[in-house]
Amino acid sequence: MFSFTFLGTGDSAQVPVYNCSCAACTRARAQVSFRRRPSSAMLTIDDKKWLIDSGRTDLRELFPPPSLAGILQTHYHADHAQGLLTLRWGLGITIPVWGPEDPVGFADLYKHPGILDFSATWQPFETRQIASLRITAVPLNHSRPCFGYVIQSPDKTLAYLTDTVGLPTATQQFLSQLVLDDCIVDCSFAPRAQPHRNHNDVNTALAMYASLSIRRLFFTHIGHELDNWLMQHGHTLPDYVHIAQDNMVLN
Repeated sequence: MFSFTFLGTGDSAQVPVYNCSCAACTRARAQVSFRRRPSSAMLTIDDKKWLIDSGRTDLRELFPPPSLAGILQTHYHADHAQGLLTLRWGLGITIPVWGPEDPVGFADLYKHPGILDFSATWQPFETRQIASLRITAVPLNHSRPCFGYVIQSPDKTLAYLTDTVGLPTATQQFLSQLVLDDCIVDCSFAPRAQPHRNHNDVNTALAMYASLSIRRLFFTHIGHELDNWLMQHGHTLPDYVHIAQDNMVLN
C-alpha cells in the first residue's frame, strides 16, 4: 500500500507571484487552498516517507527525524532542490538522494553534502524496489538532466512526469506498454501557439494523454498564467483531467 501527496503544485514563481495582482494571485492571497508552493510530492510507503523533489524550504519541519527515508530528485534546478541546502546540515543520520547524473548539481551541494548521500544516481529506465513498490526512472525533455518516476504497486501504476515538454521517444515507448492509473504531468501554461522549450502547456499535456493509456491525468507545476486560464476555461477540459492542488492526496 502507498499514498501520494502533492506537497507543492506550483512553478518556479509559485502562486501567488510576488507583487502580482492578477485574478489568480489575488484569489490565492485571499484563499490558502489556491496557493501553490514549489513542485514536489511525498510517497508514503507503509510507514516510510519518500520525498519527490526538495524545492520547499521547510523540509526540516515537514520531516522531523527519522521520518524521511529518502529523496527522489527529478533534477537540480533551484525550485526543485533549494530545500536541500539547509537539510544537509543535520547530524547523526544519512539521507539518500537518488537523482540523475548531473555534473553541475546545485550550488555547492556536491562539495558539502552533509548528511545527504548523492552517490546512488539513476541510469535511464533503471528500476529499484522500495518495499512492495517498483520505481523506474524515465528521461524527460528539459534543459537539465531530468527524470520522471513510474511507481508500480501490485494493483496500481502512477507516473510523475515533471519537468518536461512532451516526452523523449524512448520514454514514450516505455510508457506505451503500461496502463497508467494516474499520470501526473507538468502543465505550466495555458494553450500556446508554439510549445515552450521546457514545460508543457495545456495542448502538449493533453497530447501526452492521447498517445498513452491513462485513466486519470493530473496537471501540476502550474503557473499563475494557467490558473487565470482555468478560472475562465477550466470547465472545457475533458473529464479525465484533474487540477492538482497542494496537500491533495491520492490513495
